[in-house]
Amino acid sequence: MKEKYDVIVAGAGMAGSLAAAVAAKKGLNVLLLDRNKEQEVGKKTNWGWVCGDAVADAHLQFIKSKIGLNFDYPELDVKVDGVLVLSPDLEYKIPFEGAGYVLNRPAFEQKLMKEARKNGAEYVSEFEVEGPVVENNYMVGIFGKDKDKQHKEIRAKIVIDALGVATTLRRKLPDNPYIDKVVDVSDLESTGRYIYDFEADHVDERFYDPKNALIHLNQEWAPGGYGWVFPKKGTRVNIGIGVQKESLEIRNKKLGKNDTLHTLMDEYVKHNPVIKEPRLYNENNNGKGYWSVAVRRQLDCLVFNGYIGAGDSMAMPNPISAGGIGPALVSGILAGEAAARALSSGDVSLESLWQYNLDFNEAYGKKTAGLEVFRTYLQSLNNNTINYGMRMFLTAKEAEDLSYGVVPDLSLASKAKLILKGASNIKAFQNLLYVVKKMKELNNIYEHYPKNIREFAGWKEKVSASMEEAKEKFKPNPI
Repeated sequence: MKEKYDVIVAGAGMAGSLAAAVAAKKGLNVLLLDRNKEQEVGKKTNWGWVCGDAVADAHLQFIKSKIGLNFDYPELDVKVDGVLVLSPDLEYKIPFEGAGYVLNRPAFEQKLMKEARKNGAEYVSEFEVEGPVVENNYMVGIFGKDKDKQHKEIRAKIVIDALGVATTLRRKLPDNPYIDKVVDVSDLESTGRYIYDFEADHVDERFYDPKNALIHLNQEWAPGGYGWVFPKKGTRVNIGIGVQKESLEIRNKKLGKNDTLHTLMDEYVKHNPVIKEPRLYNENNNGKGYWSVAVRRQLDCLVFNGYIGAGDSMAMPNPISAGGIGPALVSGILAGEAAARALSSGDVSLESLWQYNLDFNEAYGKKTAGLEVFRTYLQSLNNNTINYGMRMFLTAKEAEDLSYGVVPDLSLASKAKLILKGASNIKAFQNLLYVVKKMKELNNIYEHYPKNIREFAGWKEKVSASMEEAKEKFKPNPI
């Protein structure tokens, strides 16, 4: 490694490798650092690449349109027609996202890293980034330990933070009014999953569908979150759950139980009558793992002087599904472009990098605050209300629109005949009308994301006030 680069990309996961590939392709001197061994590039924890591994085809097409990179088998493990969300009683299902793929995550990460190297990025494995080097309120590099545990300090004109949700770079930024350094625990979900090889006991597409990724809403099985069953090639499956800490505690207290994420994972597998004789598929030591995922809107600002954040480091996963692959891919491309643009101008200040906020907001981020409100509302409902609501409150088209952040036109008058059949649920529907109104409000605020730093403080106050009102109204109530 040299002592100074144009760009240091910290973390060679999906966002980081793509950011490095784009920046290097534009002629910049790029260093891509990863704490894993080269054959395990992008691995999240000692457990492996802990994720549901599903991505919409639209996000892969975004990469192709930007840098001409195509994907195929083995990195794309199996194609799915879409994602289907099932009610707790399994009687109602709605489409959530369109066609996509369940990835072979290790192979996908390898391809992205090799693309970065092919484009000219220098890749260094087994390097632990411990924090930023800051001078005159600018991030001017990073420090950490190499594979020999030797302390290193490396400089760059821009640092791209792709270290994930537990990033040591964002959390050690100088105090500033732009980037929140901490993600609130209520906006995190604990997730865990298995990859199994199994024997199918019988056919029941409510529990396993070889052509679709399934999501189960069930506040007893996965309080404050959901379970997933995503098909993989052959007789393999990616199966797991995500739970919110407060919802789990409430659920345990009301049911007199002491369940943990681990026990709930095992129970979720047992609940599935199709999956018989599951055997851990532990290739690359990736068969079982746990991780935390942010389920809120992305951080209000994604840049600082000399600093760009991408992927999970900026809390970018979808607030409803916790899907982080799509936004990581999009933000990685845009971060590499932003770095090249700033360096070509010779200005790496927060103001010069501001356009990246606008780019990500337009490409993905402008819908996420509304989705965060909808997620908060769902966490306040018990299974009976979710069952009734999915049958009676929304058409399949309205529910699908909401999952994409498109707000349908709803009114009490338009649904009166349906709602009156279940008078006890009128309040829940009235609350849904409030949520729809709030989603429209936040979508409008994000449509007017500030064009410059001078407008940011007032804009952020609007977002915070609107979001806090919704979160005060809807508290976790799973049982």
